[in-house]
Amino acid sequence: VQLQASGGGSVQAGGSLRLSCAASGRTFSRGAMAWFRQAPGKEREFVAANRYGDTHTYTADSVKGRFTISRDNARNTMYLQMNNLKPEDTALYYCSGAISKPISSSLRERASYSHWGQGTLVTVSS
Repeated sequence: VQLQASGGGSVQAGGSLRLSCAASGRTFSRGAMAWFRQAPGKEREFVAANRYGDTHTYTADSVKGRFTISRDNARNTMYLQMNNLKPEDTALYYCSGAISKPISSSLRERASYSHWGQGTLVTVSS
């Protein structure tokens, strides 16, 4: 199973980017997929998740209203639309997948995801 993240880049504050995560070799359509990020010198933190069967998504408070997670199961691809970017959003963004459906209370935990992509860098300048 491979997860390939792409779409990172450098933007000015207030700009937008869309990240993509393409899964190959296995589908996560009945589990969950999520985005995490890691800024320099900090721990990897949860950004957003999409779980099978839910009509809503899960988003960290720090990005709520600005970031939107979505999935295209037919393409086995997940997206993260990031609007109104801020310098504090600068980080390496990782996509992850869980083949089995995690309980909702564990969706923000890294341990819930068995597969990880290589990360794509987002840099936001002021």
